[in-house]
Amino acid sequence: MKFGITLGDPSGISPEILVKGADKLPPATYIIYGALDPLHKAFQITGKRFPFQVVNSPEEATQEGFYLIPVSEGNYQIGKPSKMSAKASVKFLERGVSDAVAGKIDGLITLPISKDQVMSVGFPYAGHTDYLAEKSNTEDYLMLLACDKMKVALATTHIPLRKVPEAISQSLIKKKLYLLNRELKGKFKIKKPKIAVLGLNPHCGDNGQIGDEEIKVIQPVVDQLKREGLDLYGCLSPDTAFVDYKKYDAYLCMYHDQGLIPLKMLCFKKAVNITLGLPFIRTSPDHGTGFDIAGKNTADPSSFIEAVKSAVKLANPELT
Repeated sequence: MKFGITLGDPSGISPEILVKGADKLPPATYIIYGALDPLHKAFQITGKRFPFQVVNSPEEATQEGFYLIPVSEGNYQIGKPSKMSAKASVKFLERGVSDAVAGKIDGLITLPISKDQVMSVGFPYAGHTDYLAEKSNTEDYLMLLACDKMKVALATTHIPLRKVPEAISQSLIKKKLYLLNRELKGKFKIKKPKIAVLGLNPHCGDNGQIGDEEIKVIQPVVDQLKREGLDLYGCLSPDTAFVDYKKYDAYLCMYHDQGLIPLKMLCFKKAVNITLGLPFIRTSPDHGTGFDIAGKNTADPSSFIEAVKSAVKLANPELT
């Protein structure tokens, strides 16, 4: 099978973790959408290297191993993001997503881009997820962060906290729960997923005394879907919901940090970002560009390795 790897921002740690993790990846055909310059610099920084062939398209990659499609060459400065590196990271992503949508690769692993840098050069998305959904014409999609201990899905993603209450609706929660339940069954082979649904407010609003989103929005959906046969729990008070995390197969959290703080406390170096609902497999490491440590040979490739392993397993259900 063929898997694409978009190089992310070439001034960050992405080339470094790719080089460090290459020899720990499962056997497969890996196509890097990137550039020669950052790879050669990463070879020098880490003292490690791997053989690769330069190709023009995935069709030319006919055997297991590493291939590079040079998308946007340049002299990128390690640890010093620029408009050039931001534009390059967008071009790497565009080419990889185009090939994924066209069915030329079986899965896509996206290395970190800088949200503020790419938006400063005209990329109108706050990260990968919304872009992937739009380019693949996917209406219902879901951001899932996972490790071997916990899975958290997000009802809302990269929006200001003050906008979360108005973004949450019965329709949204229903769509996310249907999709999460279906994907846990299909991709993760969980026969009857146990899903914990979190409230938005402290203590789930204390019966409307400190917020009524639970009463008006969240709980009615949970009750309806439980009657339809989904194995749901909640809505649960966010401050205690993760104490018994082993009881649940996944959580649906109302906003970004509500789910990611407990997940990253448990397994930061092993967590993987998975986009559910797309017509292709997409995973990514659960960290950012690391401009502050780029070039110092201290970046940990563990999350990248787990992201690739997850993509391979999700594309090969018999391995799960």
